Amino acid sequence: MNSGDLEMLEVDMLFAALHQRYGYDFRHYSRDSACRRVLRRVKCEGLASVSELQNRVLHDESVADDLIRDLSINVTEMFRDPLFYSALRDSVLPVLAHHDHIKIWHAGCATGEEVYSMAILLTEESLYEKCRLYATDFNKTALDKSQNGIFPLAQMRKYSRNYQAAGGKDPFSDYYYSNYDGAVMKKTLKKNMVFAHHNLATDGAFGEMHLVVCRNVLIYFDRKLQEKVFQLFVDS
Repeated sequence: MNSGDLEMLEVDMLFAALHQRYGYDFRHYSRDSACRRVLRRVKCEGLASVSELQNRVLHDESVADDLIRDLSINVTEMFRDPLFYSALRDSVLPVLAHHDHIKIWHAGCATGEEVYSMAILLTEESLYEKCRLYATDFNKTALDKSQNGIFPLAQMRKYSRNYQAAGGKDPFSDYYYSNYDGAVMKKTLKKNMVFAHHNLATDGAFGEMHLVVCRNVLIYFDRKLQEKVFQLFVDS
């Protein structure tokens, strides 16, 4: 067995240990991406091998938490890919508008930027009052940030450009206020949001929804887990 195969075996054993000890299942995450994140944690901990990391993870919950955060997907921004939001505004929301109540699930919401983007979009289309947005993630730290709704003020210029490109109707600054180096989203955007812990790899369907939004998550799963999650969305 060469060093690469041995390292892969160590990663498999680490993920099995994580699942059995803490209930987090990374066994069907895209292997290349997951391995890079594991090796980064090995280096950060000053260890010599993945096996040493496994021993540390099993006996030190703080190290396990750090690894779980490393393995979670938190790549997001407000109005990311503006054409997506333009398509929602033009083609999807007019259909949803016929319902008396609208339930939208943001699966794998990370730190919440896209949930607040949706709330802004719904507000501008006069639909937010009859909507309920469900924002879920398995990463508690990210979920807490999402619920707080405070984002780096330095990012607001970029987010404003995204918003305008998505067909924004008002000054983007109307939706937040500045607090030192943070941009705090207005409470009116939060009032119809529900934040909850949910793991796409291990948990079941999350209620019955009119729309499920899941972006930049499935690319990190292998085919088997992707198919499982697709069925979960169908069931929702």
